[in-house]
Amino acid sequence: MNNLGYKNLLFILPFDHRSSFTKNMLGIHDRLPTPQETEKIKEEKEIIYEAFKKAVMESVPKEEAAILVDEEFGSQILLDAKKEGFTTILTTEKSGKSEFDFEYGEAEFDHIKKYNPEFAKALIRYNPEGDKNLNIRQIEKLRALSDFCHGNGFKFLIEPLVIPTEEELKNSSQEEFDKNLRPGLTLKMMEELQNGGVEPDIWKLEGMETKKDYENAVNQARKNDRNNVGIIILGRGAEEPQVLHWLKTGASVDGIVGFAVGRTVFWDPLVYFTSGQIKKEEAVEKISYNYQRFYKIFMEAKKT
Repeated sequence: MNNLGYKNLLFILPFDHRSSFTKNMLGIHDRLPTPQETEKIKEEKEIIYEAFKKAVMESVPKEEAAILVDEEFGSQILLDAKKEGFTTILTTEKSGKSEFDFEYGEAEFDHIKKYNPEFAKALIRYNPEGDKNLNIRQIEKLRALSDFCHGNGFKFLIEPLVIPTEEELKNSSQEEFDKNLRPGLTLKMMEELQNGGVEPDIWKLEGMETKKDYENAVNQARKNDRNNVGIIILGRGAEEPQVLHWLKTGASVDGIVGFAVGRTVFWDPLVYFTSGQIKKEEAVEKISYNYQRFYKIFMEAKKT
């Protein structure tokens, strides 16, 4: 456990979205994107990367800023960012699947070595009250990734989404689930993963309603001498007021070390750009401004 964890603050601009871009940005369903559409998505991701670099130049400290990108549409960005000394995070999961699986199967670890990111990241959907066999299968794959990262000098970031079961949604709305049930299920999920040998350096968790919820999550993340493990707050594509509430509530808690806010930062400017309402330079400006603003709001709330 000596090297487990991460000492810096971590403000991630995540744009490893794949199915979101193909389906929701370009309206592609039930087929692969054409070469032209693929180039369009790559161009959009380049815009986000330009905005990130602008933000680092203007206000976000380079050692605290990071990008999370996929290989499929962001290969060149990953290579360039590494060359420029930015913190890079490589996504490892197949996009849009209910069960975690590696994007490149047994070759996944070779892909991580190729891009040599600071972090490898895994998004999973996991409810401790859900399908037990599914949970066991996912833990086995995540443990392999965790072991690989720690054995090869990479940090490991996990993004577990606690998805309500049908039974839980029978008795409460999604909003009620998020407020009342998800915090407790999150702790149970974290414990099950830890007991299964899954050891993230950073937990990327869904936003919570109260400071106490965040404190409980940090206590679980740092249990049994995992003293340097941190938590960052996930934006989850929510509306801005909701994301701001989550960030302001958690920022002052020791162990909450940053955020990963993507769609709330870049989606609208990219939609306007794609539809021809604004030019590329304006999209870069707007995305950069949004990212910097969330950073400033978090740092301000951290002082309180």
